[in-house]
Amino acid sequence: MAFPLSSAIISYKHPLNVSITPSLSKLSFLPTQFVFCSNQMPCKNPARPARPRIHCLSKKTLSEELADRHDLPTNFYLSICRHGIKKLESLITVILLSIQISSPLPLVGWDSLSISPATAVLYSPDTKVPRTGELALRKAIPANTSMKTIQESLEDISYLLRIPQRKPFGTMEGNVKKALKIAVDEKNSILASLPTNLKEKGSTLYASLIDGKGGLQALLESIKDKDPDKVSVGLASSLDTVAEIELLQAPGLSFLLPKQYLNYPRLTGRGIVEFTIEKGDGSTFSPEAGGELRKTATIQVVVDGYSAPLTAGNFAKLVIDGAYDGAKLNCTDQAVLSDSGLDKNGYNVPLEIMPSGQFEPLYRTTLNVQDGELPVLPLSVYGAVAMAHSEVSEEYSSPYQFFFYLYDKRNVNSGLDKNGYNVPLEIMPSGQFEPLYRTTLNVQDGELPVLPLSVYGAVAMAHSEVSEEYSSPYQFFFYLYDKRNAGLGGLSFDEGQFSVFGYTIVGKDILPQIKTGDVIRSAKLVEGQDRLILPNES
Repeated sequence: MAFPLSSAIISYKHPLNVSITPSLSKLSFLPTQFVFCSNQMPCKNPARPARPRIHCLSKKTLSEELADRHDLPTNFYLSICRHGIKKLESLITVILLSIQISSPLPLVGWDSLSISPATAVLYSPDTKVPRTGELALRKAIPANTSMKTIQESLEDISYLLRIPQRKPFGTMEGNVKKALKIAVDEKNSILASLPTNLKEKGSTLYASLIDGKGGLQALLESIKDKDPDKVSVGLASSLDTVAEIELLQAPGLSFLLPKQYLNYPRLTGRGIVEFTIEKGDGSTFSPEAGGELRKTATIQVVVDGYSAPLTAGNFAKLVIDGAYDGAKLNCTDQAVLSDSGLDKNGYNVPLEIMPSGQFEPLYRTTLNVQDGELPVLPLSVYGAVAMAHSEVSEEYSSPYQFFFYLYDKRNVNSGLDKNGYNVPLEIMPSGQFEPLYRTTLNVQDGELPVLPLSVYGAVAMAHSEVSEEYSSPYQFFFYLYDKRNAGLGGLSFDEGQFSVFGYTIVGKDILPQIKTGDVIRSAKLVEGQDRLILPNES
């Protein structure tokens, strides 16, 4: 996980190095020595021509600087007192003008000299990206338009509460009154959007949102009292109720999947996965407040099929199949990664191909047929028998799955996926109604995901080893977001590059305690199995 760096290289015929030690600004009371050193000696290294240098040195460092100038045949020393600063500036101006006049190319015409533009990954400090998993998940719910408007009005208060010292309570009051008016005026449309079997529960939640202890009326009173702590608590309660109503309004996907992905496992809503983590070295996890040392710890993750149905569906299926039970974890400064799936069952059979004309097979590598590399046992024969690829890496064969190849010259180079399916990179852009597949977001151009990576405890799939247009079929990671390693707007340099599909909601304090070698003792899908669709098994 690295971010791109770029540099600007400026090349021209008369380079000029200017160093000021110390700064001249506002130092009119300090006597200064100005030294102009013009080196006219032939250059020993033709690749590095002699360069005129201007140094402005304090009196204390003058003798030290002169001691290092024995290689210069000509030195001009001008003693300048405090009243001569303007003359110094004039002299520098004359020197620069002289160099410009003598240059065959005008300095203002450097566009033709291939100056590489520097690029920087900087983001607006005003970027309103969710800072918590709960907020990101709430924003990702596809719900009734009226409820979304209420949600946005209340979420603006969260940003207003960040303002230090004098809080804009008047603006906050206006936001709550706006939300309350919409909730009352649009009551019928809000309740009508609920499924029939959920209307009773939805009506109870609606009443709680309006007049409940943690509802909008109570929030309005807290704002009038100008108590930011009470406002924060009341706001969280109101937003939780809003999210519950929205989840009732969104029983399934609000978009159609692309045709080529209809046979993939998919999650059509929310699910919760519970991990039980065990220390690999037999040590214990730090105790909870007032608790005891623990040999195991629990982490719960909400997986979101609304924004990443294929990624979340594949992950949920693997959890149900027990794929992560016993998986070892690896730690970096930025993430806790599951292992790649290798050696889970004792050993893996490497890809093994004997090239034509060779005396021994190649292992864990393929042949480049376009360069004339051919196998002794070709696949292009009707009835050829071969092992399928491992689901984890194409450097290995499946430990058990084989196939009979029904060669048909009409389908040569058809590009069909020989592994059944690969999970494409899947990212839902903010403001859009369906995910993008096999493409990343350009955050520098303002493209932001609905489920941002820039949240501590975000859960995402690693990239496929074959192509970054696909996610790994198995390996996932917990992202340890640190704003000290982010851009100006608080966005990770990897934002928009991975398929984020959920957030850690329980056990975030466990993540920094995990070390390389710790083990996922078990992973269970405790909620959402009714939302998981497995077309290939139906």
